[in-house]
Amino acid sequence: MELASHHTSGRQQVSGTRVFRLAHTVSDTFNSLRLKTARRWNFAPKTVAYQGYGSTSWVRVLGRVVLTSTLNPGSRAAQAARNGNQNIRGWRAFTSVPVQYSTVEIEIGGVTARVQADRGGLVDTVVQVELAPGWHTAVLRAEGTEPATAKIFVISPDTKLGIVSDIDDTIMVTALPRPFLALWNTFVLNERARMATPGMAVLMDRLTLEHPDAPVIYLSTGPWNAAPTLARFITRNMYPSGALLLTDWGLTHDRWFRSGPEHKRRNLEQLAQEFPNLRWLLFGDNGQHDEAIYSHFARQHGECVAAIGVRQLSASEAVFAGGHSNTGDHTGSKVPWIYSPDGAGMAKGLQDLGIL
Repeated sequence: MELASHHTSGRQQVSGTRVFRLAHTVSDTFNSLRLKTARRWNFAPKTVAYQGYGSTSWVRVLGRVVLTSTLNPGSRAAQAARNGNQNIRGWRAFTSVPVQYSTVEIEIGGVTARVQADRGGLVDTVVQVELAPGWHTAVLRAEGTEPATAKIFVISPDTKLGIVSDIDDTIMVTALPRPFLALWNTFVLNERARMATPGMAVLMDRLTLEHPDAPVIYLSTGPWNAAPTLARFITRNMYPSGALLLTDWGLTHDRWFRSGPEHKRRNLEQLAQEFPNLRWLLFGDNGQHDEAIYSHFARQHGECVAAIGVRQLSASEAVFAGGHSNTGDHTGSKVPWIYSPDGAGMAKGLQDLGIL
């Protein structure tokens, strides 16, 4: 019986491997067709640089290489771009095509590194470089593209507190009643229609004033295509500047679609390893996964968590989000939890803890 079970498991593993190999072949073929079409339409190669972070001995640099359309002079989109890109329709963020495995040159602090983008055109790499705490600039350049600059925040060894925040339904109100309207909000609605969660921008501003050396990380399951849109939302609503840690939609070596919760868990673990002496203030919502992810992280790394703030969704928001999570009782936790529907309530809880 055990031998039969072992053979069955082995066959399933081989079958699964074949399926994902086929899926990757299909995915690569589809992307190749997109690239050919984009080049036929005269899409131009572009290096996109995202904000990063690091320590005084290394930095995490993020970027992407894509083919993107050029705006027609005089068009509405071109006029919006000249006015600060605030009225661009959401679908434009998803027209770019990733250029796989491009070689990207990174320059920062007198150090030059050459790395290869992944199958999604993404660069997520660590560069060893000696830098003083504070803001620095990295320059990224792929072949045939103009250089792109990214801000890099170097965290001081003396820093004691950091901030990690979810985006959807935490700092941005995104709840919608039907999937069709969710698609409308993502692909059609212009950027100014996206609303900030009441009081959260004020709370984040107060935190960075109280802790000016605290790094801010926005950890979301959103796609990298949306990074420019999200960065503009953060700036427009006066949230503090911070690194975006997003994900790619699509295949991995063992999944048809990337796991959003796994993306968050992996990055939290990475932050705990990178900055073992830093305590993180974690913000999320009680829609589906954040409470469970943060609760697990707090159990594993309680010494790395200063407090957990959970935005409580309204009854209608919870319905739209697929329900509330069921981990609201944290009486046995050594980490303080704060629940509130808005930033004002969160601020009160943090004041009681002496963090604000």
